[in-house]
Amino acid sequence: MLIEKIETDLKNAMKEKNELTLSTLRMVKAAVKNKEIEKKVKSLSDQELIEIIQKQIKQRRDSLVDFEKAGRSDLIKKEKGEITVLEQYLPKQLTESELKTIVQKAVQATGAKTKADMGRVMKELMPQIAGKADGKQVSQIVSSLLP
Repeated sequence: MLIEKIETDLKNAMKEKNELTLSTLRMVKAAVKNKEIEKKVKSLSDQELIEIIQKQIKQRRDSLVDFEKAGRSDLIKKEKGEITVLEQYLPKQLTESELKTIVQKAVQATGAKTKADMGRVMKELMPQIAGKADGKQVSQIVSSLLP
């Protein structure tokens, strides 16, 4: 299970005194614990863990934009390092060409004709690509394929 891998890597980071990995994984564990409390469950599924990790990555990417505007190179480096650590726990990401193929099939399956149909296409796509692609990238590809 994914949580076991995270816990093992957390212990290894402690032994190796790898502060970046240690702090990043502690934040993930805290987010997982909060979600377990919120849902009133003992443990989360791997899919739920992937969603938490994706949310953590998105938060860091959003922060990167702000730090770049502020010229904070120290914080930019830290955020990029945390993103790299978190990406290790996601499934293999789809390439852009693989993603385009899946999007084209979803557009055909839903019969989408215009950008107004984008919601239907995204609803069809997201279960297929959950954890394997960034939602913003998927949205851009869908938008480019619909007139």
